[in-house]
Amino acid sequence: MANAPRRPVNPMDAAEALFKPAKRKPEPAVERPTLPNTTELVSLKIDSDVLAYFQEDGPGWQDRINDILRAAMKNRL
Repeated sequence: MANAPRRPVNPMDAAEALFKPAKRKPEPAVERPTLPNTTELVSLKIDSDVLAYFQEDGPGWQDRINDILRAAMKNRL
């Protein structure tokens, strides 16, 4: 009695085995309530000249960027 190979011999079968659907769905992300007046660490891509402009005045450049973004947000409402 011959045993079937553990790995598919046919390349098409091997590719199909790699792309089989997941057996269970991933759990939904947990929604956490946001705390007021807290900051969140993010990664943001901005042009180097824009970054240099805000860093010219020294420390506090992240707060200055945040203030400009907040003003833009309020003006849009």
